[in-house]
Amino acid sequence: MGTSVQVTPLCGVYNENPLSYLVSIDGFNFLIDCGWNDHFDPSLLLPLSRVASTVDAVLLSYPDTMHLGALPYAMKQFGLSAPVYATEPVYRLGLLTMYDHYLSRKQVSDFDLFTLDDIDAAFQNVTRLTYSQNHHLSDKGEGIVIAPHVSGHLLGGTVWKITKDGEDVIYAVDFNHRKERHLNGTVLESFVRPAVLITDAYNALNNQPPRRQRDHEFLDAIMKTLRADGKVLLPVDTAGRVLELLLILEQHWAQHHLTFPIFFLTYVSSSTIDYVKSFLEWMNDSIAKSFEHTRDNAFLLRHVSLLINKSELEKVPEGPKIVLASMASLEAGFSHDIFAEWATDPKNLVLFSERGQFGTLARMLQADPPPKAVKVTLSNRVPLVGEELAAYEEEQNRKKEEALKASQIKEEEVKISHGSDPNLGDPMVIDSREIHASSEGGTSVGGHKDILIDGFVSPSTSVAPMFPFFENSAAWDDFGEVINPDDYMIKEDNMDFLQGGGDLNGKLDEGSAGLMLDTTPSKVVSTELTVQVKCSLIYMDFEGRSDGRSIKSILAHVAPLKLVLVHGSAEATEHLKQHCSKNVCPHVYAPQIEETIDVTSDLCAYKVQLSEKLMSNVLFKKLGDYEIAWIDSEVGQTEGGTLSLLPLSNQAPTHKSVLVGDIKMADFKQFLASKGIQAEFSGGALRCGEFVTLRKVGDPTQKGGVAGSQQIVIEGPLSEEYYKIRDYLYSQFYLL
Repeated sequence: MGTSVQVTPLCGVYNENPLSYLVSIDGFNFLIDCGWNDHFDPSLLLPLSRVASTVDAVLLSYPDTMHLGALPYAMKQFGLSAPVYATEPVYRLGLLTMYDHYLSRKQVSDFDLFTLDDIDAAFQNVTRLTYSQNHHLSDKGEGIVIAPHVSGHLLGGTVWKITKDGEDVIYAVDFNHRKERHLNGTVLESFVRPAVLITDAYNALNNQPPRRQRDHEFLDAIMKTLRADGKVLLPVDTAGRVLELLLILEQHWAQHHLTFPIFFLTYVSSSTIDYVKSFLEWMNDSIAKSFEHTRDNAFLLRHVSLLINKSELEKVPEGPKIVLASMASLEAGFSHDIFAEWATDPKNLVLFSERGQFGTLARMLQADPPPKAVKVTLSNRVPLVGEELAAYEEEQNRKKEEALKASQIKEEEVKISHGSDPNLGDPMVIDSREIHASSEGGTSVGGHKDILIDGFVSPSTSVAPMFPFFENSAAWDDFGEVINPDDYMIKEDNMDFLQGGGDLNGKLDEGSAGLMLDTTPSKVVSTELTVQVKCSLIYMDFEGRSDGRSIKSILAHVAPLKLVLVHGSAEATEHLKQHCSKNVCPHVYAPQIEETIDVTSDLCAYKVQLSEKLMSNVLFKKLGDYEIAWIDSEVGQTEGGTLSLLPLSNQAPTHKSVLVGDIKMADFKQFLASKGIQAEFSGGALRCGEFVTLRKVGDPTQKGGVAGSQQIVIEGPLSEEYYKIRDYLYSQFYLL
């Protein structure tokens, strides 16, 4: 049998909910993505709660809440304790994203689903991998290899490749084949005929305009608003697609010497840009080469101001400006409050760069036609004063007293459990019966004298002296006492705390760190109001995902043996399923939530050893970077019971000649020219000499390495020229 593969969606099928899927490979359970939406609705995580304890490893694809937002909550509440794997940008930017969401929620509500400590605990043990790095699992996952590959869409975004016994399971959602200002396109097309491909149908019904046209319309709408003395609000994510928007604006402002102010406003904005500056090797080739040659960092933003508090924005003089503020859903964060203030002015513009999550204010405003008025709740946290503060302090004092009483009761119970004498075993209590003072002012203990300090002495029942001292005998060499450098190093944990954030190595905004450490008693004050939406509302697709036409083309090129469709509306999922069933592969699945589908390969695979006796008689031939050989053998068993290939007991039968390799017609044309034979392309075939024609036939979606995928047909009358060209053609291959 082939490698056993089962897929169970936990969230995000036949809808646009967050992504979370359980993929079991020979009994090893991968949780691929662990997403949550901006509502932080616990009911979405019920399927995850039922399987969290069985998860063996977690793979994260992107640094946004839709792919990793539930990780802290799942580890805290569901007992998820499996190792987590991600790229460095997904780890760092994902951590900042969760910080931003927590701080945004905590400032306007008594958010208690998870804390900053829960976020740190969830991310502290993430294993970071680089692109194309093969990571071999051990123990239960022995034989399984995982590797992240470029997916586009977000910085550090990942197409996961899981390999077992030569069969590949590819997980590729939200990928983008287009090269962008800061990201390369996906490498998904480089995978050919994987056993299983898991992908999404989110954009299956959407088509995108050319990038240049889209960028022109984007900048034109912004400039039109600014020149009319209006303000532009772009609701954005914390550290994802906002990076592309920042580069577009930065480059346009630099080229046209514009002076309109641009602000990037999140609780972690400066930390985000600091990290992004150090991730140039994860970006597209042009950014990396530019830095190598000119040392010019693309994210050294000269026209964008980084803000971490709305009060800083309020200090800016009135006038036209651009503000990129989190969250993109308008459910919380700075964008929520700014929208409520700016929406009533017809001169202003709210420009959405991505589809709002289902059920959010952003999604409501993107409707056609948009609502003329919306209800908004404005909340802020204010310090407690007067009677409320007194009541709070009284409550805290009461809790402290209760805790003190509980500890005293516990101490009494411990003393009673040790016997009737309450002083027994307590080295800090003096027992006069055990004091034997000597004339020299000390007590004799084993021939040594202990110093009496203010009458304290070690009772006989004590296990160790009252103030234990453990002598550390120093090592010496020819130069004196050996120095241990670690004794003079400041511990990283302490440095991280002093610099403002343990997991971020000090790269955390001072203002954000202040919010995290702020313990001032406070309460949330909320007011509901109806906002008249008079500003302009525009949606432009800057999501960075491949469109429907490109998805279909890529899937046809990859041509998986089995295809699993997830994440997308019911209409989009069914549309892509029908298309792929006809044009990609016959085995297409679109499972429901908690429906387990078996996509085990139909191939029968066995592990065999090549015996030394067989290999000693094999003659290898060089083929590029590899060596190949034809072997005739029979299957036997070793003493350990494993299958082994052994030399034939009888004489090997003859076999037809096998030509191994691949050839490009253009290269063969040049080869023939070097031999004095005129050749030219005509109608998709290569005409050689006067009468001989060469053409490739077969399924063009199946690339080299798939047996019988393409053949070269030679046509023409049998003649000396025919045989000469055939011999030249054979010479380009390896004969076995």
